[in-house]
Amino acid sequence: MGILKAERTVEIEAPKKRCYEIIADLENSPKWQQAMISAKVIDRDGDGRAQLVEIKSDAKVKEVTSRLAFEYQPEDGMTWEQKNGDLKWLNGSWSLEDLGDGRTRATYALEADTGRMLGLLIKGPVQDKVKDWLTKDAAEGLKVYAESGD
Repeated sequence: MGILKAERTVEIEAPKKRCYEIIADLENSPKWQQAMISAKVIDRDGDGRAQLVEIKSDAKVKEVTSRLAFEYQPEDGMTWEQKNGDLKWLNGSWSLEDLGDGRTRATYALEADTGRMLGLLIKGPVQDKVKDWLTKDAAEGLKVYAESGD
């Protein structure tokens, strides 16, 4: 078993509302998250938001597929939990904090059990690179995308 736990925080020169709109638009996440290969919505909630999404990610050593269930905390962030996929289990979150003057602090966090087989590939220095790759990609990707005005 290989437990991966990582988070990254960035300060973004964009309002919290804009940052939330970007993270909540799961179908377009591959546009700004380099590690995310695809995001396919399986089910939507009563408000039309993506509730169950199949995501394919590049975990550096292997392409990983996870079917994730999302819960939204409008304008404050979101959480997700793997319902099935290549990992034994996976939980994650985005947390957004208004810093005033149109600035936002965004924290991206992941915790996962890679399972035995993938755990053998992701250990030692490789594990640190994978954690850095996944969290930096999401957090820095959000920062660049939100600040670009796209």
